[in-house]
Amino acid sequence: MQPTYLPWAGYFNLILNADIFVFLDDVQFEKQSWQNRNKILIDSKEHLLSIPVSRKAFNTTIKDVVVDDTQKWRKKHISAISQNYCGHKYYENFKPVLGIINDVSHVNLIDINIRIIHFICEILSIKKEFINSSELFCSGTRSEKLVNIIQALKCNRYYSPIGSKNYINNDAVFCNTDIDINYQSFILKDYKQKNIGSFISHLSIIDVIANLGILGTQRYIRN
Repeated sequence: MQPTYLPWAGYFNLILNADIFVFLDDVQFEKQSWQNRNKILIDSKEHLLSIPVSRKAFNTTIKDVVVDDTQKWRKKHISAISQNYCGHKYYENFKPVLGIINDVSHVNLIDINIRIIHFICEILSIKKEFINSSELFCSGTRSEKLVNIIQALKCNRYYSPIGSKNYINNDAVFCNTDIDINYQSFILKDYKQKNIGSFISHLSIIDVIANLGILGTQRYIRN
């Protein structure tokens, strides 16, 4: 999976169900993707937090994308998250994420994303092996690259997001291998959100933690 910013709960369900989780970091950065943005609640409404990136980002791989610190995005994100979640019962559980966002030594987008993902996994007691695809030097595009990565790791099962099913079937590359594909069946259930009447779904994992706490979030992503 591409390393995304403040991922949603389903991302951690993927990690939970894998033995080895590969950050797909040597593919083209995509404009308006989850790689540099995600959703939280602000004033009880869905709001998109986006990390500005260098203009050169749109011609490079994810691992080389540099954030644009000429814009005061770090302060804005920290303020938005803290002001809207500080009153939640479990705010302190994920508060260290703000320190990661504020760490200006992380000039590359991938460093921010992966460090946040590692932190969330740590507090949720998710212990897995993480690898960056760039370390494997696997060529190919789309399904071909996935197969090469899986074979390089000597694995025989691939756990995939359901959204990839169409292109995997269309590419038909897996048909020529002995790799067993399992598609994610994560069910996004409602949970009680503070000061919200009707449930708002597909928000960042920090909204889940803020409302359910560590144990509640662990149960939620295992569904």
